[in-house]
Amino acid sequence: MIKKNGLCNVKQPRSHRQRFFVLSYEKLVDSSWTTTLSIFLAVLFLSWTCFAIFYWLICFTHGDFEPNHLPEVQKINHYKPCIYDMRGFSSAFLFSMEAQHTVGYGIKAPTDQCAEAIFVNSIHCIIGFIMQGFMAAVIFSKMTKPRVRSQTLMFSKNATISPRNGKLCLMFRVGDIRPRYINQTKVRLFLIKSMKTREEETLPHTQTELKTHMDGCSRSIFFNWPIVMYHILDQNSPLYYLAPSDLCQQRFEIMVIIEGTDENIGQVTQAKSSYMPKEILWGYRFENLIKFDELREEYEIDFSKFHDVTPVNTPLCSPVYYEQYAKMQKNILNASPCFTLDFTPRHSLGELPTFQISRIQTAQCKI
Repeated sequence: MIKKNGLCNVKQPRSHRQRFFVLSYEKLVDSSWTTTLSIFLAVLFLSWTCFAIFYWLICFTHGDFEPNHLPEVQKINHYKPCIYDMRGFSSAFLFSMEAQHTVGYGIKAPTDQCAEAIFVNSIHCIIGFIMQGFMAAVIFSKMTKPRVRSQTLMFSKNATISPRNGKLCLMFRVGDIRPRYINQTKVRLFLIKSMKTREEETLPHTQTELKTHMDGCSRSIFFNWPIVMYHILDQNSPLYYLAPSDLCQQRFEIMVIIEGTDENIGQVTQAKSSYMPKEILWGYRFENLIKFDELREEYEIDFSKFHDVTPVNTPLCSPVYYEQYAKMQKNILNASPCFTLDFTPRHSLGELPTFQISRIQTAQCKI
C-alpha cells in the first residue's frame, strides 16, 4: 500500500480530460526545475510565435507591408495601419511578446483600423494572463511544497521486535537530517490487513491504528534528534496473539506516518513509509547513534548508524504466551521469570527454520 519512499501504491482512474489537467500540473510540480523551466520557455516561445504569425497575416492582408505603407511614409501618405511600427515578421514577434507580457515600449500598438487585430489582441491578452498565472502557481507550489521537506525525514529500513521494560515491543527509528526542526511532530502507526466479519464478508484492507510511544510521550514529540518509537504488544494490540511463525504466514503491512509543522515556512509536512513482515527483525534493537563530544561540549549524531541493529535476547513466542509463562513462574514458583525460551536472534521473520516453526506451533514456548 505504501512504498518505502512514502508514495501510495494505489492507482485511481480518472477521466481523460481530468487526467490531462491534473496530471499535467502534478508532473510539473514534481519534476525537476530544469524540466519545468524548459517546458515554460518552450510554451512561451510557441505562444509568441503563433500570435506573431496571426499579427503578421493581419497586417499583410491589410497591406501594411507595401512600400507606400511602411512606418516611415505613413504620415506623408496619411495611412493608418492595423498595428503601428510593423515592418515584417520580426516586428510582429516583438509586438506579440510585448502584448502578452504588457511590456509596452510606447511605439507598437493596435489601432481601430482592423477589427480582427483588436479581436486577436484581446484573445492574446487573456491567454497570456492565464499562462502567467499557471506558471506562477507551479513555481510557487514547487518552492513551498511540503514534499521537499518530507524527503529529509528518514525511516529505518527495518522494524524490530524485542523486550523493553519487560514487554515485547515493535520498534522503528525516525529522524530528520536537516538542522531546522519540525514542530508539533506526531507519529501514527497503522496495521493494514484483510479481515473477515461475522457475516463472512472479507474486508481486504482494514486499518487498525496502533498506539505508539516514545519514552513518556504519546502525542507530540520533541523531534530534535533521531528517536525510536515503539508499540507495546499487550492485550490492546492486534499483534498480541501473533507468534513469529504466524507473522511469517500472514500477509499484512505496518504503515508509519510522521506529521508536523515546518518552522521555516509554517506549513504542515507529512512523510510516510511502511514495513512488510519480511522487514521486521525479531530479536534485535537499534544501536545508539548519539554521543557527547566533551571537547566541544555538544551532542553529535552519527547518521551512518541510523539503520544499524544489534541482537538481543528475545523469546520466540507470542506476547500472550510470554506473559502467561512469566506470571505462572512468578505466582506459582514465587520467582522471577526463568528465561529458558529460544532467544536465537533472527534476521527477519521469514528466516525461522521449519523445525522451529513446528515446535513453536505445538509448544509455543519452551521452559
